[in-house]
Amino acid sequence: MKRLVIFSSTLLLTAAVFAFAALAQAWNISGKYNIAFSTNEASGIFKTFKGTIAFDEANLAASNFSVSVDVASINTGNALMNKHAKSDEWFDAAKYPEIRYTSKKIVKAGAGYQVTGDLEIHGVKKEFTIPFTFKRAGNGATFDGTFKVNRNDFHIGKPGGDVADMVNVTIAVPVVKG
Repeated sequence: MKRLVIFSSTLLLTAAVFAFAALAQAWNISGKYNIAFSTNEASGIFKTFKGTIAFDEANLAASNFSVSVDVASINTGNALMNKHAKSDEWFDAAKYPEIRYTSKKIVKAGAGYQVTGDLEIHGVKKEFTIPFTFKRAGNGATFDGTFKVNRNDFHIGKPGGDVADMVNVTIAVPVVKG
């Protein structure tokens, strides 16, 4: 019986150490992030971004992102354009208030990384890969990425017309250790 208790205690301690070691570094999003978009006819930013980030360059398997953008925080620099973008003709912010991204896997890719996960916009969820870099600076770091989203894949606006189908997205997310 004594051996069973010692064995069980050792097993639990080993499992606890392994579980702790398997966790990726938690990062808190700084308020100085930038989520920008542009097309041939429209450009702007989303002012509200939140989420959880666990990232460890040495343990990508334990790393993950779960982030969201408040659609109503869109700012094009033009009040009429903002109202139109939030309407049911485009983002329908009342019905679909958030753009969400949840990672499934993160891999090393050249000098940077790629995260693959579920991107949900306008009620449509699709697997989507985002290339990014991660640069440490003291107690913080910055995630930077540039990619394109086909707005038609998410039923944003009508296909064709004056606004390009491909939307350029640039993100810069400064973080500090959690």
